[in-house]
Amino acid sequence: MKTLLKTTLGLALLGALSLVSADGAATFKKCTACHGVNAEKKALGKSAVIAGWETEKTIAALKGYKDGTYGGTMKALMKGQVAALNDTQIEEVAAYIATKK
Repeated sequence: MKTLLKTTLGLALLGALSLVSADGAATFKKCTACHGVNAEKKALGKSAVIAGWETEKTIAALKGYKDGTYGGTMKALMKGQVAALNDTQIEEVAAYIATKK
């Protein structure tokens, strides 16, 4: 019974992580024009390459862009890009970006 429970919980967690990754990937699609398919580009030649950023760093940056407390030359542009994202979408896309090492 314990093995079955552990296996079931493990599969549920794996499934949940896959959904987060899939949702993060879907959200990131609108970012690819500037950041590249694998987050490997400097957006418009001005930003840092974000591929592999830690999840927490990306969350802080995106929330900062959203509330206007973060950013340099890309601040106004990024504020518009993240304005419609909710906290869950920000967390999902941040987790996805972290996988792009």
